[in-house]
Amino acid sequence: MFARDESDRLERLWRGTFGDAYVRRNLTADEGRKSFWWETLAKLDVVSALEVGCNVGANLRWLAEMLDRTNMVGVDINQRALEILRERLPGVRTVAASARSLPFADGSFDLVFTTGVLIHQDHDSLNRVMDEIVRCSSRYVLCGEYCAEPPEEIPYHGERGVLFKRDFGSLYQERFPELTLLEQGFLPASAGGWEDVTFWIFAKR
Repeated sequence: MFARDESDRLERLWRGTFGDAYVRRNLTADEGRKSFWWETLAKLDVVSALEVGCNVGANLRWLAEMLDRTNMVGVDINQRALEILRERLPGVRTVAASARSLPFADGSFDLVFTTGVLIHQDHDSLNRVMDEIVRCSSRYVLCGEYCAEPPEEIPYHGERGVLFKRDFGSLYQERFPELTLLEQGFLPASAGGWEDVTFWIFAKR
């Protein structure tokens, strides 16, 4: 299977019933995330934000309490997720697009971030997605993902090649010398709202 075929296969999964099931499982994923986002935004001088792979808005819900909603955008490939987000957070712009090709100009947002999205990229798509995230950011990049070194594939709801744990912080730093690591931390499942997620916050020079 060619790399492009694999990337297209995964995007079809997330657009379809597989992605719809993910939406249903994550309807209450926002619970327990408030403190992380309030503490994070208090440290950063952020006016605008883009979440790549926003799902139903579990993160954007909390950003909306601190930022002007008209300066916030959520991108996802699943239409049902975006419908729910629009119902929950009117005023936040929603865009149906692939993370491999974000429809925004360079440096459009102060903060561009993912949580639990890079883990679902196949090897050949990952660099393209990271390139797009960094391109669209003017000041900060944040990712919260499952971390492992060496990389490890995890079985995921009966599908192959759908979830990979990697050291995403190191991958960002190796690929983008213009990024400076500001903070790295761990969000345990026991804290509520997260599932043993490692996060990295980078400033873009």
